[in-house]
Amino acid sequence: MQNKYIIIVAGGKGLRMGADMPKQFLLLNGRPVLMHTIEAFYLYDSAIHIVLVLPEGQKVYWKNLCEDYDFRIFHQVVLGGETRFHSVKNALFLIEKQLAANEQGWMDDVLIGVHDGVRPLVSKDLITKAYGQADFEKGAYPVVAVTDSLRKLSGSSKKSVPVDRSKYYLVQTPQVFQGDILINAYKQEYKQEFTDDVSVVESAGICHPVMIDGNRENIKITTPVDFVIAQTLIKCKI
Repeated sequence: MQNKYIIIVAGGKGLRMGADMPKQFLLLNGRPVLMHTIEAFYLYDSAIHIVLVLPEGQKVYWKNLCEDYDFRIFHQVVLGGETRFHSVKNALFLIEKQLAANEQGWMDDVLIGVHDGVRPLVSKDLITKAYGQADFEKGAYPVVAVTDSLRKLSGSSKKSVPVDRSKYYLVQTPQVFQGDILINAYKQEYKQEFTDDVSVVESAGICHPVMIDGNRENIKITTPVDFVIAQTLIKCKI
């Protein structure tokens, strides 16, 4: 598979961070989080097509950041939608148009990944594994095992019961699929249970993506504690 795309979704407002700016723009080791995320995929494959999804009100701000930090990795910017589902759908619409213009149509030699913009510590090994498995299995997504004990609320009361944590996993990104599968899956109507791209593909009944081992440091920066952890981890990598 030579033709690879990555959709990087960065529509967060940073409300849980308690910051004055969206979390994807916070400085991580001297550069905005989003630049680290984009760079991770460029270092995996410099020929990968990068599509960044941003809210309309952040497009100019991001352009100015790229100029200020001399960030020159080529990427296309698409405006986000009402939900993550609609944001990914907007990016897929652009990709579908480009494939049609290049007369590739529905060729199955295209792989499309979707990644959270605030997961800047994704490893090259994980990206390689995700695209490689999607090539063979039509779709792949990374997970990590739950290590804490879990309990489930019982009925309408405040009582809880323990559950078997070995049956549960934490889902990460990138989630990667053969191009025609992902594009077709996103042609269905939005449902509230669509929490990620795997749930969209499975709902369409097109295929059942396979789980692969994720990496623990591939954290999603959502809270101030996450940001502190990310600062520590990225310094360990340098």
